[in-house]
Amino acid sequence: MLDVIGVSSIDDLFSDVPEHFLWRNRFSIPHAKSEYEIEREIEETLSKNVSYENLCFLGGGCYSHYIPAVVDELASRSEFLTSYTQYQPESSQGMLQALFEYQSMICDLTGMEIANSSMYDWATSLGEASRMAMRINGRKKILTFDNVGHERLQVLRTYTMSLGMNLEIISSDIRGRADLHSLTEMMSEEVSSVYLETPNFFGIVEDEVDDIAGIVHQKGGLFVVGIEPISLGLLREPGTYGADIVVGDGQTLGIHMNLGGPTLGILASRGDKSFVRQMPGRIIGSTTAENGTRTGYATIMQTREQHIRRENATSNICTNQALSAVTACIYLSLLGGDGLGELARSIASKTQHTARLLAELPGVAMRFESPIFREFVLQVENSSQVVEKMSTFGVGVGPWLGRWYPSLRDSFLVAISEIHSKKDLDFLRLTLARAL
Repeated sequence: MLDVIGVSSIDDLFSDVPEHFLWRNRFSIPHAKSEYEIEREIEETLSKNVSYENLCFLGGGCYSHYIPAVVDELASRSEFLTSYTQYQPESSQGMLQALFEYQSMICDLTGMEIANSSMYDWATSLGEASRMAMRINGRKKILTFDNVGHERLQVLRTYTMSLGMNLEIISSDIRGRADLHSLTEMMSEEVSSVYLETPNFFGIVEDEVDDIAGIVHQKGGLFVVGIEPISLGLLREPGTYGADIVVGDGQTLGIHMNLGGPTLGILASRGDKSFVRQMPGRIIGSTTAENGTRTGYATIMQTREQHIRRENATSNICTNQALSAVTACIYLSLLGGDGLGELARSIASKTQHTARLLAELPGVAMRFESPIFREFVLQVENSSQVVEKMSTFGVGVGPWLGRWYPSLRDSFLVAISEIHSKKDLDFLRLTLARAL
């Protein structure tokens, strides 16, 4: 084969790979084991996993929620779970209808005019939204704030750097919120989009969103907003304060934590033709028969690369999180508008209560004095050791923020949800006191 293709060795096939990426050593592969030995080894490895049950207060993007049994029951029906062509034009009417309903609910939730179905996760939705903005206005500069998710920023860099896009980070103010003065100074007619999260990575609700939208639009930029969907049962929809594109993660909408994934990427936008034509992924539409007696569903737009578009494609999203989108649709259908509002108010109330409860402990303080939803930042000495110590007591908090933010080496996140009872919150306080 090497002679036919004209190379002297297999190594020549990888000549374009930089040397420092190549593994030149021998692999340490153990001897073969019996089936019983392999089972024992797997069991020993899995036994190292820690389960916090209802004492999981971990934040940072993946959250523990109660998921009604009917959500899993319906989402695991074979029509949804095992259907191979979830992305194809020939998807079943049932799958297409479920995805159409998902899109409709996301539009209701965000106040936007159109949503796709769907993206991989929040980070990829953000990356695609920034590329979408660049295609719409032809600009290549992105502004965002240092209070957004660090890992999302890393994915955003990866998505945009190959296109020559320039990402600039604006420092947040002393309250952990977007600094409007710095934004005004850095905003120019070269800026393609400004990305803001509310609640942001620290759980802080941005309360000057109208002003931010005005600053962005004055220079012709696009306003991209990152949301946590349950918070919209209580907070204003981004569409009401001038968001052009909305992104977020649907993990909290009936999707289990699953050791970190898969989740669900939300992407919605204004309904202008220029936006619709540049939206990645696919859009499901509804129509009726000529006599109006029957409703039908169809994929009305797909922009992926393998539909002969190649380099002209707006997205390389292929097999996406269709089952996760169906799960979110089922969850939201069961909850309804009133239920979502009740859930959001419950989480907000418990968040405020827990923050006050923990801040009363000696040596503990709230890092930011701002409105919060779901999670908040606690400031203590030796915070990384405190997080680790609480884990040994069976309580999960964090992540430790010094991992990403040098100025927050004394801080970590605590996240609250509807599953936490008064007994759980009291035990959290007791455990933090012990760890200190």
